[in-house]
Amino acid sequence: MKSVNFTQMKDGTKEDYELLSQMEKPFVALTASRVLAELAKQGEDAITGYKITRLEHGLQSATRALHDNADIDWVVGTLLHDVGDGLAPQNHDRFAAEVIRPFVREEVSWVVEHHGIFQTFYYGHHYGWDKNARDRFKDHTYFGSCADFCERWDQNSFDPDYCSKTLEFFEPMVFEVFSRTAYDPDIVQQGKVLGLPPTAPAPGPVG
Repeated sequence: MKSVNFTQMKDGTKEDYELLSQMEKPFVALTASRVLAELAKQGEDAITGYKITRLEHGLQSATRALHDNADIDWVVGTLLHDVGDGLAPQNHDRFAAEVIRPFVREEVSWVVEHHGIFQTFYYGHHYGWDKNARDRFKDHTYFGSCADFCERWDQNSFDPDYCSKTLEFFEPMVFEVFSRTAYDPDIVQQGKVLGLPPTAPAPGPVG
């Protein structure tokens, strides 16, 4: 395998860095596969104390977003919102946000980055924390989107009887999002608020 000639980056030549640029392209192209593999690992163990696995939580959350006719940015962001649990359990929200940030609307990555503190609204008081800690962001452009995300797709997605789509179902969406040009302004849409789509009606009785 070809390699650069330097042992210190400051000694690299233009040719060295052009070589690295070419050799890194196949690695970058496999980002979606590595993200999906990390997500699949979350299916190996149940979340301690919960009734479902971390993977099932992500699938359930994303299925709820899908049912509400959310766009692909919301669906993939929701699927991956806790992908950092294994490697960064103390700041999993920010970890997950950095994974998706180059490829989704800023609104979605901001919501994923801050969903942890917004979620404490539901349980923080049981630990003596301020359950309204999220109010520090009450004037932020994306406050409503994050509050809605937590209420509709996150806090309620720990149900072992919920019928979620499979990881294989979501794979094409993940590959599509991660195939985008990183930080494309037309994708990131800085400052644009779409919010969550209207809540879809529950399926009616059959027959």
